[in-house]
Amino acid sequence: MASFEITGGNKLRGEIIPQGAKNEALQVICACLLTDEEVVIENVPDILDVNKLIELMTLFGVTVQKKNDDTFSFKADGIDPSFFESETFRKNVAQLRGSVMIVGPLLARFGTAFIPKPGGDKIGRRRLDTHFLGLEKLGASFHYDTKSNFYSIEGKKLRGCYMLLDEASVTGTANVVMAATLAEGTTTIYNAACEPYIQQLCRMLNSMGASISGIGSNLLTIEGVKSLKGTRHRLLPDMIEIGSFIGLAAMTRSEITIKNTQFDQLGMIPDVFKKLGIKLINVNDDIVIPGQDIYEVENFIDGSILTISDAPWPGLTPDLLSILLVVATQARGSVLLHQKMFESRLFFVDKLIDMGAKIILCDPHRATVIGLERKQSLKPLEMTSPDIRAGVALLIAAMNAEGKSTIHNIEQIDRGYQHIDVRLNKIGANIRRI
Repeated sequence: MASFEITGGNKLRGEIIPQGAKNEALQVICACLLTDEEVVIENVPDILDVNKLIELMTLFGVTVQKKNDDTFSFKADGIDPSFFESETFRKNVAQLRGSVMIVGPLLARFGTAFIPKPGGDKIGRRRLDTHFLGLEKLGASFHYDTKSNFYSIEGKKLRGCYMLLDEASVTGTANVVMAATLAEGTTTIYNAACEPYIQQLCRMLNSMGASISGIGSNLLTIEGVKSLKGTRHRLLPDMIEIGSFIGLAAMTRSEITIKNTQFDQLGMIPDVFKKLGIKLINVNDDIVIPGQDIYEVENFIDGSILTISDAPWPGLTPDLLSILLVVATQARGSVLLHQKMFESRLFFVDKLIDMGAKIILCDPHRATVIGLERKQSLKPLEMTSPDIRAGVALLIAAMNAEGKSTIHNIEQIDRGYQHIDVRLNKIGANIRRI
């Protein structure tokens, strides 16, 4: 198990380029299974979750070539469907939650798919019902072995239909959309997720020959086609990493420029940070964060305490709640953070309280933060990263603390952030990997 040793209290200065989007990468790499032609994907982040999925593709029989540091080609013309019942498949897929999105493409192309219960962050219950209910409506049959936690689904001839998803699940929408591209007839999906990453997946599928309309809305219409072809696709910059860098700059009083952010794809993320009093300027698609000694939380118009909560797009992504919570610890004013979607994501706040933050954990979903107003820095601490986003939130807290902190289990951070220590050290951080 690796650790970070962080000497906090340093101001950072310089430019940083966000990595390619993790969540988009997991979707579009799985979509390569829909065709036997070559698919080239650019701006692929070098992170554990994506690297594991690429390794998984090679085990499936996909020919994978690394064109350069961030560009890969995938050609799924040698897949053996019997492999998906093997112990090797079971062992490797169980380590990666994003692997659930192989189900839709495999079902559409081969008529059957298998998957063990996926792994991933321990942030609360993350059910798969939406995936399988949607695929069943296309004509597939679903089976679940409770003893082995193994899912299987069969559907030799998928047929389009109208469906209302029971939740606007991003991965559930992705799975159903990918399956519907090769289904017979028209599929209409209402209450579809409409995050930029789903939009990107739909555009990539259309470039492969699919016929998807309604992109960017929660009502998607897919006209099924007989086959898909190869394409070339470039990932968006990772909006979660961009938000993390904004929070990091504020906490460390640093002046940072985040390059090439695709600002118009960030939704309300910049405005939420502005509600915490953080200044940021959009300059030619870059975000400039000037150094700030004090940032003050806004109240609502009636004077009541600000509440920030997550919601399906175009609401605030839940992946940034941990970052916003940490940033609020040094603000002037108070804020209530409401994590609606996952019931275990706020349990890392005990570490922040030990560091001197003033936080009231109201229940598993809500925490009230009373800002310290820079009257004192957080205290250094030895701690363990529980998941990707909490891990980076703790890293940001450690960079604010005066002294030396240690974060263990940083493999969790490496799952979602590309060489984060190297990149931050280049602009003035003091992080040592041990």
